[in-house]
Amino acid sequence: MQDYATTLAGIEYKVKQLIEENMQLKEQVWNMTAQKENLAEEVEQQKNEINKLKQQLDITKLRNALTQKGDSTEIKLKINQLIRSIDKSLELLNKIE
Repeated sequence: MQDYATTLAGIEYKVKQLIEENMQLKEQVWNMTAQKENLAEEVEQQKNEINKLKQQLDITKLRNALTQKGDSTEIKLKINQLIRSIDKSLELLNKIE
């Protein structure tokens, strides 16, 4: 009879350990999910910053082209490229809203 009590006590101890480990793992999952969401937001912010910098670079290139009084067809192509970029940005904004 004592063997059953010892075995039962051992099983209860192991079940308690498994429950505690399960709770720790659930907490880790929750923490990792929150971290993933934070990283996703950071990635989105960095993408937006990259797009802003690209637009600034395009504007700077256009300004340099205009001050150098280069070929007018090149300037027209750059302006059209900027307009397309603005249109794409507006389409993305409209999809979000």
